Amino acid sequence: MRTLSMTLLLAALLSGCSETPGGSKPPSEEPLPSGSPVPTGPPNVPEFQPAFPGQTRAPAIQTKMALQVTELASGFRNPWAIAFLPDQRMLVTEKPTGSLYLVTPQGAKSPAVAGLPPVDGRGQGGLLDVEVGPDYAQSGLIYWTYYEPRQGGNGLAVARAKLVEGAQPRVEGVQVIFRMMPTLASTLHAGGRLVFTPDGKLFVTLGERSVLEGRVQARDVRSHFGKVVRINPDGTVPRDNPFVNTEGARPEIWSVGHRNILAAALDGQQRLWTVEMGPRGGDELNRPEMGKDYGWPTIGYGEEYSGAPIHQSPQGPGMEQPVYYWDPVMSPSGMTIYTGDLFPEWRDNVFIGGLSSQALVRLMMRNDRVVGEERLLTDLRARIREVVQGPEGALYLLTDDTNGRLLKLTPR
Repeated sequence: MRTLSMTLLLAALLSGCSETPGGSKPPSEEPLPSGSPVPTGPPNVPEFQPAFPGQTRAPAIQTKMALQVTELASGFRNPWAIAFLPDQRMLVTEKPTGSLYLVTPQGAKSPAVAGLPPVDGRGQGGLLDVEVGPDYAQSGLIYWTYYEPRQGGNGLAVARAKLVEGAQPRVEGVQVIFRMMPTLASTLHAGGRLVFTPDGKLFVTLGERSVLEGRVQARDVRSHFGKVVRINPDGTVPRDNPFVNTEGARPEIWSVGHRNILAAALDGQQRLWTVEMGPRGGDELNRPEMGKDYGWPTIGYGEEYSGAPIHQSPQGPGMEQPVYYWDPVMSPSGMTIYTGDLFPEWRDNVFIGGLSSQALVRLMMRNDRVVGEERLLTDLRARIREVVQGPEGALYLLTDDTNGRLLKLTPR
């Protein structure tokens, strides 16, 4: 009865909706999913109840189309990110080694690109995201994030350089355009996703470094820890950022109060969506808005890995609620909002790589709310680190393993 009542409440809440996160109108006759959620086990913090119907444990849904998984390449050591070049070749990063490769659509892999700066590859560090610059056809610029070794510790950095192709590809003219500050001795929680916007800005997601010294800075605008930042492609600060006139604040900050964001994408309305790692319980889907506070570590839906409490309440004044949360966690990494034609039933759905859940997580959206959830590719028994949409509408995935694989998902 509890599931049924939540479904009816959600239907009432969404009855007047007209748009999905992708910006298109859903068929008015299409009923909302109903029924039991994806089986995940009991919550770690059952006393924390959702703030609104449908905020967690949405009804399970099932893709109708048969799927085909094709392995394009393997042998990557814990790969982290994929970016497509204009000719449909891919850039693929290898986290602990700091190596970057070019991969053809058929899976042929280049030698490691020369000229990248050294990385701190311990723990969750290394070479992380990579993106092709919006003006790549003219500039040849690519952008990447990495744990930068520093005196006294490390920190996430964003660099850009011109990609020079050939038998031995290389980058030249490396510029570090952003450095997470302050420096801290931690191998955890630096975030690292890059998202370009159509107006020429660049979002960078940042974690709070996990250790207590970093965690307590997640809501402090004097620190980059636990933030989404917004910069220009040359690293300068947009004049309309929310904290540019706040004394002592880091002017790059867009939003605050995040734990560790490893998934980010724009929807069809060009709005930023993110998925961040919770502790034991409390992974979150958010739509970070300018200047808003998402509450970590003051509020949340999880607990310490030891089982000790973190939050007195999952809600608090002046702090935003997640659009959706998971307890138990699915361990998100990598994200895309589908806009292609190969999978019509997936249009405007959110896809997230699942690490501990060993799944590709699909979310059906309606009016900025999750109305259905599916766990795909669980038979692979693989940690999904990255998911991107290819130029032809296929989904491309990376598995997180010492023999990581590049996979292509198409209709069968």
